[in-house]
Amino acid sequence: MNNEIEKIISNNLKMLLIEHNINQSQLAKIAGVSESTVGKWILKKSSPRMGAIQRIADHFGLPKSYILTEPDNLYEVNSEFVEVPILGEIACGEPIHVSENFVGYRTEPKNSLPEGNIFYLKVKGDSMSPTIPQDAYVLIREQPEVENGEIAAVLVNGDTEATLKRISKQKDYLMLMPDNRRHKPIIADKDHPAKIIGKAMRYTFDL
Repeated sequence: MNNEIEKIISNNLKMLLIEHNINQSQLAKIAGVSESTVGKWILKKSSPRMGAIQRIADHFGLPKSYILTEPDNLYEVNSEFVEVPILGEIACGEPIHVSENFVGYRTEPKNSLPEGNIFYLKVKGDSMSPTIPQDAYVLIREQPEVENGEIAAVLVNGDTEATLKRISKQKDYLMLMPDNRRHKPIIADKDHPAKIIGKAMRYTFDL
């Protein structure tokens, strides 16, 4: 990529840090790279690969053009909003019984949402802290598989309980990993099956 593209990406990433109140270390975890690599992006010394751009875009529920395009050209003016359903709670800690009772909606700009069937789940517990705080609303895109290292909503214990964990794929089983080291991983195998119901795309938090 040329210097102009590196400048555009650097400026857009800086805006992303400000808008979401995160630092370069947190962005590095989202992108799956080292903090020093993000530093080079910010300083216009290098540019992210498309895989890293896609991970950042997916995490915040944005199109890749948000990162790759001049800000004035990012979006057309669009006042269309949609109501995203909230379906009960999901555990960030010990799994809790599935509660798919409809509890309301969150209104979002349509052009800020990822494609696919989406819904919100409210977090209960702190096993994904500090990545996802307790009482946050996590946007889930319904899908049966996620990439290794991504955060997913998962049904366990015979599809009767739900939890939110980072997925670690092993040869014969899944490790459902907490980000909070005070909590223990959950092992899912043929004797203790788990079903991924969707990928965590981003979260919002009410003050």
